[in-house]
Amino acid sequence: MGRTYAEWIKTQDQSLVAKTRKDDEANVPILNQLNWIWVSNLLNKKPELNPSAAELLEWVTSGQIDAMRKSK
Repeated sequence: MGRTYAEWIKTQDQSLVAKTRKDDEANVPILNQLNWIWVSNLLNKKPELNPSAAELLEWVTSGQIDAMRKSK
C-alpha cells in the first residue's frame, strides 16, 4: 500500500498547499486541488513528489479526498 493523503500532503510545499486550499480548509480536499499541486510539481521538475495512480485511487475510494464537490 502507498502513502495516505495525509502522509503525501506533508511532503508538499506548504505555501502551495495553503494557497490551493485557501478558504476550503474545513472541507475534504477535492481532486482538482491535488491537480494544482501535481501540475506545479511537474512545472518545477519535481514529478517524484506526485502520487501514484494507485495512491490516488485509494484516496478517492476510501474517502480521503473527493473526486468532486457535492452540491448542498
